[in-house]
Amino acid sequence: MTEARPAGAASASLWEREEEVAGIARAVDALCADRSSSGRLLVLRGEAGVGKTALLAETRRIAEDRNCTVWSARGGETLRSVPFNVVRQLLQPALLCLLPEEAREYLGDWYDIAGPALGIAEPGEGQADPQGVCDGLVAAMSRLAARYYPLVLLIDDAHWADQETLRWLTAFVERLDHLSVLVVVARRTDEVTGERGRYLDRLGEAAGRSVTSLSTLTPAAVAGLTRATLGEHADAAFCREVWAVTDGNPYYTVELLAKVRDKGLDPIEDSAAELRPLNRAAGSGGLVDRLEELGVEATRFAMAAAILGGVGISIDEAARLAVMDRDAAVRCAELLRTARILTEPDPAAVPAARGDLEFVHPLIASAVYDSIPQSLRTAMHGIAAQVVTDAGKGLAAASRHLIQVHPEGDQELVEQLRGAAGEHLAVGAPDAARRCLERALEEPPAPDVHARVLYDLGCATLLTAPARTVEHLRTALAMPGLDGDVRVDAVYRLSQALLHNDQMEEAVRTIEAEVARLGPGPAKMRLQAVQFMWEGVHAGEATSPGRSESLAALAATCTGRDNAERALLILRGFDAMTRGENAEEVVEFCDRSLVNGRLAPGLGWVDQEWGIELLMMLSSSYAYTDRLDRADALFNEALRTYESAGWSGGHLSLAHAYLGLGLRRRGRLKQAEESLRESLRIAERVGRGLPLYWSATCNLVDVLLARGHVEEAWEIAEEYGFGPPYPSTIVLPDPRSVRGRLLLAVGRTADGVNELEEAEKAAVARGHLNPVLVPWAVDLARALAAEDPVRAARLASDARRRAERLGTDTAIGEALRCAAALETGQRAVRLAQQAVTYLEASPCQFEHAAARIEYGILSRSIAELNRGLTLARASGADGLVRKAEQALDGLTGLDPR
Repeated sequence: MTEARPAGAASASLWEREEEVAGIARAVDALCADRSSSGRLLVLRGEAGVGKTALLAETRRIAEDRNCTVWSARGGETLRSVPFNVVRQLLQPALLCLLPEEAREYLGDWYDIAGPALGIAEPGEGQADPQGVCDGLVAAMSRLAARYYPLVLLIDDAHWADQETLRWLTAFVERLDHLSVLVVVARRTDEVTGERGRYLDRLGEAAGRSVTSLSTLTPAAVAGLTRATLGEHADAAFCREVWAVTDGNPYYTVELLAKVRDKGLDPIEDSAAELRPLNRAAGSGGLVDRLEELGVEATRFAMAAAILGGVGISIDEAARLAVMDRDAAVRCAELLRTARILTEPDPAAVPAARGDLEFVHPLIASAVYDSIPQSLRTAMHGIAAQVVTDAGKGLAAASRHLIQVHPEGDQELVEQLRGAAGEHLAVGAPDAARRCLERALEEPPAPDVHARVLYDLGCATLLTAPARTVEHLRTALAMPGLDGDVRVDAVYRLSQALLHNDQMEEAVRTIEAEVARLGPGPAKMRLQAVQFMWEGVHAGEATSPGRSESLAALAATCTGRDNAERALLILRGFDAMTRGENAEEVVEFCDRSLVNGRLAPGLGWVDQEWGIELLMMLSSSYAYTDRLDRADALFNEALRTYESAGWSGGHLSLAHAYLGLGLRRRGRLKQAEESLRESLRIAERVGRGLPLYWSATCNLVDVLLARGHVEEAWEIAEEYGFGPPYPSTIVLPDPRSVRGRLLLAVGRTADGVNELEEAEKAAVARGHLNPVLVPWAVDLARALAAEDPVRAARLASDARRRAERLGTDTAIGEALRCAAALETGQRAVRLAQQAVTYLEASPCQFEHAAARIEYGILSRSIAELNRGLTLARASGADGLVRKAEQALDGLTGLDPR
């Protein structure tokens, strides 16, 4: 192998990297060749010092030679807990170059969502949705990519990147098929655990064959590097020993050769024995000795720099932390630069605004930090927190230092950590908030504050770790310190966490116990409403005795004068709807819960006091009583509100699912399918098995069956586990009924009948008698028509009786369709004609189309079939279209009337 230095190499670390450099050059050329080309992700893996940073520097040189825009960032060992640290390094400089109004105009609706995370906008009130912030960052980067094409992103030391950045990066690289951006990520081979490790693994999977594992240098390359550094007279034995001592690691090789040159050692075999001691001196152990040689002040300044962070170190802040004036700090910085410990950031790679200094290599930063005695390190972190706060960077920026301070019952520190947690939550970093509050508990807080800290912690973990929330809030409620509205809110949030943790019965019992200890008043009424709400969405058979009667009695006293009363009216309407009571009365209850036809203040989609469940009950009550105008308005309002607020996790998934439900009820099946697929996509991101996941899957299967796409419905059911065991919360429409219909459609009649009979048992036990919400009876009647006509007729009769009790055109029309299917001759024709009359008056176009086609077949009417065919095509009901066309083919030549 040749010992010649690679032509044009920017660093000694590029020895034997010709293949990697050529691959990078090809990727940059492909980026520049076509603005419409797909982006690409390259991942460089290797041990510390193997030359990853040098390859990134060469990538920058190649890209800039081709007039690319290059942005770079680097993770830091002591900065892993700082949320959005790396993505801020990447995007903040470009955005700060814009005037605030320009940045707002450029980012559009995402400005208020992603801006606080990037540090270019003030956060809003309350807790930001982490998924929404992530999506906002992806959107921001996508827009910037179009503006700055061709764009290359370089991320070094990704193994030390913060969790929030890695979450964004994994989401962003999924869009590279549609974005012309080159992303190059360098990381060590060390195993990274937890969420950060999972995101890094996903990046590796996304890169696929574009992951490059960097090896150490061969003996020949080390020999070439040695002779290039020390002279061609370096003999083979000496060169071989350099390789053996450094294991071919480029960084250690360069550092060792610098030591050899500084010492004036002759590079011959006789000097080879001195290489190992020199290598130890060049390593982390020798670094401490080098610092001591530079003096106490320089050592203290280096330690301060390590505490503050390895990149973008401010001389003024380091001086304050090291307790020295600026002149002394400047002298120390110069000494440390000369000793190759600190350096000035490359202005091309790191904008000046990020700081005055950085460590020459992350290995040096780690060695300096690790050399600080534990007690001194803890004390310096405490001072650093004050330095950062005094610099106006806020408690969130200081929190990584605050959590390192030794616990000693400092109540001011507890309040600072609570404040930092609030700042983290406001920008969408709940895990960082959790770390602050867990550290506050170690202090520990004073007895009168302890419960409040646990309450804060429970609120912080509600969306990300409901099991932890349960533990924290239970402990808080068992302690003194939570009183009045805060205690009521803690009980409510505990019940929410139990619900999200699939512990519905315990959620109900928790509220029930708190209601029992409260006297009459608004707090008790609120929790009574919550209890009824959880019981209303509980799918289990066990409910409080006389629940509906108690709810009806309580709601009868409500006029809608406050939100607790409005909530009870919504719950009464929903309960009446599920039980199949008169639809006009259901609508009346729901209308009374509104203020001038709109949601009351404090009872909106993003208000935290009541949650999404209550409003979905309201919307569903309208949807299943043929008031689709009001249901659609609420579903669309939910979607708009969540999108504008940046809530793109579970709430947005549910909004899409219920919008799909509304579209399905209207018979707009194509649009319903689109909305439900988007709901399922988001639900996949949030996590399988949750109630929102069931809502998306159940409704999508229902829509695909309505469209006549039976095979696709079965594939969705199989892929996403749509089958028993069913969730502990109710899903609309009834999943057992939908699965029973699916089984019948694929020819598994016996299994379908069994599933529908189970649906019957569950519905009767719960008192869910609305035949549109739980449509098992009409499907079971049709399935049993040939085998057990007597039972089928009884089921059809019961369905009609319940439909007439509900009183909606849809319910009665569907019952008449079922009855017609069980009859023959003119009686069947008359029933089918009656079904058409009712369904023509209903807002449900798909059911109307089905009734028209069935009536046309029974009456042998080409005109009716054509009317039904037109409706079916408008609905996107391909199965009905095929049925109508086949019937028309069989009636060719008849009177078109």
